[in-house]
Amino acid sequence: MGASYGRGGATQSLQDMANADCIVLQGGNMAEAHPVGFQWVSEAKARGAKVIHVDPRFTRTSAVADKHIPIRVGSDVALLGALINYVLTHDLWFKEYVVAYTNAATIVSDEFRDTEDLGGLFSGFDPTTGKYDPSSWSYADAGGANVGGTGDEEGHNKSGTASGEMAGSGGAPLEHSGVQRDETLQDPRTVFQILKRHYARYTPEMVQEVCGIPADDFTYLAEAITENSGRDRTTCWGYATGWTQHTLGAQFIRTAAILQLLLGNVGRPGGGIMALRGHASIQGSTDIPTLFNLLPGYLPMPTVGLHDTLPEYLDAIASKKQKGFWADADRYFISLMKAYFGDAAQADNNWAYDYLPRLSGPHGTYQTTVGMLAGDVEGYFVLGQNPAVGSANGRMQRLAMSKLKWLVVRDLNLIESATWWKQSPEIDSGELRTEDIDTEVFFMPAATHVEKAGTFTQTQRMLQWRHQAIRPPGECQSDMDFFYQLGARIKELVADSTDEVDAPLQAVTWDYPLDEHGDPVPESVLQEINGYRTNEQGERELLSGYPELKADGSTSCGCWIYSGVFAGGENMSARRVPRGGPNPAQNEWGWAWPADRRILYNRASADPDGKPWSERKKYIWWDEEQGKWVGDDVPDFPVDRAPHSRPDPELGGPAALTGDDPFIMQADGKGWLYAPKGLVDGPLPVHYEAQESPVRNPLYVQQQNPARMIFAREDNLDAPSAGMAGVEVYPYVFTTYRLTEHHTAGGMSRWLPYLSELQPEMFCEVSPALAEERGLVNDGWATIVSPRAVIEAKVLVTDRMTPLTVAGKTVHQVGLPYHWGVGGTDAIVSGDAANDLIGITLDPNTQIQESKVGSCDVIAGRRPRGAEALALLSSYNERAGVTTETDNIRITDPEAELKDPAPKDDPNRDKEGWSQF
Repeated sequence: MGASYGRGGATQSLQDMANADCIVLQGGNMAEAHPVGFQWVSEAKARGAKVIHVDPRFTRTSAVADKHIPIRVGSDVALLGALINYVLTHDLWFKEYVVAYTNAATIVSDEFRDTEDLGGLFSGFDPTTGKYDPSSWSYADAGGANVGGTGDEEGHNKSGTASGEMAGSGGAPLEHSGVQRDETLQDPRTVFQILKRHYARYTPEMVQEVCGIPADDFTYLAEAITENSGRDRTTCWGYATGWTQHTLGAQFIRTAAILQLLLGNVGRPGGGIMALRGHASIQGSTDIPTLFNLLPGYLPMPTVGLHDTLPEYLDAIASKKQKGFWADADRYFISLMKAYFGDAAQADNNWAYDYLPRLSGPHGTYQTTVGMLAGDVEGYFVLGQNPAVGSANGRMQRLAMSKLKWLVVRDLNLIESATWWKQSPEIDSGELRTEDIDTEVFFMPAATHVEKAGTFTQTQRMLQWRHQAIRPPGECQSDMDFFYQLGARIKELVADSTDEVDAPLQAVTWDYPLDEHGDPVPESVLQEINGYRTNEQGERELLSGYPELKADGSTSCGCWIYSGVFAGGENMSARRVPRGGPNPAQNEWGWAWPADRRILYNRASADPDGKPWSERKKYIWWDEEQGKWVGDDVPDFPVDRAPHSRPDPELGGPAALTGDDPFIMQADGKGWLYAPKGLVDGPLPVHYEAQESPVRNPLYVQQQNPARMIFAREDNLDAPSAGMAGVEVYPYVFTTYRLTEHHTAGGMSRWLPYLSELQPEMFCEVSPALAEERGLVNDGWATIVSPRAVIEAKVLVTDRMTPLTVAGKTVHQVGLPYHWGVGGTDAIVSGDAANDLIGITLDPNTQIQESKVGSCDVIAGRRPRGAEALALLSSYNERAGVTTETDNIRITDPEAELKDPAPKDDPNRDKEGWSQF
């Protein structure tokens, strides 16, 4: 929807999937990867819902779905875009919902040029930086100017990063009061008309050519979702890393959001888009983030040269003149500073703003890896991950760690990231010798989830409390205990320092009550996150929700979206009423951020008059007698704002929301079919091919996402794509996935005999046709080669892998689970790591790697060992003519893409929009 409360959070609760009339699971294998949550899909199906699984493989999810639709991995935007075109051309969009609740009627700047005009690029692309200036994407205002330009005069922030990248959850600020709207939707520059033109070429025939999906399957899907959407019915979409781990993963999700808005499936029971997170607290780790570019509650980190002062920073988050609750970001931020620094954060020092570090550019995990290799990173903490196996380009990860001075690994077992220095493919090949490695590795044993107390926040934004079952053995510690003790020691070391750089460490609050073991009481941490106000007597009172936060220093809050979890002194996350209580929202189990809302933007569940769209889908509605919003959930709207209220837009913030502005975190109160702000690779999703692809993009001249983040290095080579010499050397497509029996890189499962015996060996799934083509034998061995690595796997010949006909050619796909690694001293099972095959190219919005698609070759038999494996890899890359430039040229055909298109009335205009003369 452009932006929301937070990145990756599902709009609905998992339980709400049971209320869907149709469920499309795409970009994930929910039955196997999320088996507990899948119970709600099963319940929906038992109630009569249609379940459709769109996936490259036939899986356990497919087996219980009404239909499985095989798709070429990475081509989802083409399918979803064609569904958008189908909805529009067949007049099946939910008109009242779309006109009232989305930006369909908003008029876009006349400077905007679409990919349909520029051969696959949007206006504003700078090929020298690989970034867009988004100013031409903005809305037009009533005076004819544009609303929403960002960045400096050149459209980029001073650190060289596209401005949207550091904007936080709310996107860049957008003053909305003067935007033009044409609610007849006839103006050619309305979002609605731009959307229609943009997806006009996304047809069933194009889906066949791009995705390999036959017309009959496309029609089945299109009819299923449209017949199950509207006033009385809703469709839900569920996705996982099969969407996110691509060079345009954010745009995959955006396309689904556009489709769901057109069908009226956002903010309503049984609708929305379910982000299926792969771990118990992945949602929590982005809410209170382990991400380099965000502060708690999706506030952006300050950037050098762009946010040098507090006013500059706050102005960059949100304008006080824009609608919605992001205009109150100063309250959230200043309360966070009070939680961090207590009495040291005062108005006269800008609430200790200068104690925060500044970003000088992207500092994600892969930039850190490159920094290690360059000798710029001396020390590294590995916590809850296993980059030697679990990150893309495993060889690059292991070589990088060999350049460190010190490495701290906290885990349950001696994982590969703790043992690579003595046991790894690079030790076998001679690239590394243990005696030459200077890295000092510290292994710190970690407590398991049953050995610690605290919250986890899972896929539906729900905080749930874990009670400690037993004490951790020996020296094992929880993350909270470890970091508390580490922080206490660091504060003690700098207590008497007069160095200015130590002032933030001296000031940071670290005063948690301790238990009998000297560890902080977990409830006290959650209370700090919930937030306090300080009364006139100087006493702390727990807040009941984020609307109580102030920008005057009287409140502190560790994460504004979590405020209310400890309201009234009760730990709401520990609620466990069976089945969530009698309310249909089941809201007596755990606590969902924000404000314990189970469906975000639920004002959209009622029509513009405040009445339910239908009795069957009744959820939140306006009670005229009480003068407030009531229903089955906490209203996600100002509770006393009447449906026909039209406040002065100059008020800004929540006060400016009209009675039919349900998207209260958006700067204009509307769901964004078109994103004028916040995304760095375009206001509308576009089909591009993956970084490596044996298929030419049939929709545009431009082959790949031009704004993708590239790492053009000798240790990160790419296979030639369609149209390039050497593409036949790596003719097949591989994709990675997880199994129910193992967990991520295997640190919690390959050491357990009960799970290891269920999936004892690394394997690859291939179709019978590919097996015949390559001489592969079921239960035999196969060697898989990419430009980065050579691995081996046992062969599983199965009809679950369907060869697809794409652009008249057969495309074979190879499935690889990613749970194994070579190393781990005490692991019960080991095997080659699928992630060694993967290259590092990132989505420019999220900096997530493209793990789900790559090019490879498959050879019958076991791989060579040691130096011979390197020799085989070199021979492949020599035959393919691979260099660091392969696939790393941003503009596929500058002459076609960067020139102005022919006028619409040019008689010589060809089908792509270019003049033939």
